[in-house]
Amino acid sequence: MNLAESPLAWLARRTGKDGRALVDATQLAAGERLRTDFTRAQLTPRITSRWSEASGAGTPEAFTDMVLAAKLRVSRAMTAVGPELSGVLLDVCCFLKGLEAVERERLWPARTAKVVLGLALDRLAGHYGLSRSTQGRARAPVRGWHAPPEPPAQEPPPQA
Repeated sequence: MNLAESPLAWLARRTGKDGRALVDATQLAAGERLRTDFTRAQLTPRITSRWSEASGAGTPEAFTDMVLAAKLRVSRAMTAVGPELSGVLLDVCCFLKGLEAVERERLWPARTAKVVLGLALDRLAGHYGLSRSTQGRARAPVRGWHAPPEPPAQEPPPQA
């Protein structure tokens, strides 16, 4: 990944009137994770023809497990974000469009894309389990574990 070409990295380097970054570190991590999965899923449009593939390319059998898993992750992320916000995420994070271009294409008022993108990135970060604050091991939620939680360990009484 080249962060120099990412509109999110550009927004993360800029500050608003309040002195905070336009995109914080959690939002940047979530957006770049989506971009990575989008690229691994081979969803980026091709500019030229591909002559090296055998016949039958583009069929499900031609995809590797990594590609299929990345497509599933992108699909789940877009479902979690919702149809209202997923379009702006795809435009900015995956297709690397600037905010002005998104506003122009969608006929939005000026500076609207920044607000909508922030909301979308927050929802995406929530889907990925990313948080702005570190909670520590004792209070971190366990995801995907199906065993009942263990009671907290009690310290032995002090020896006299």
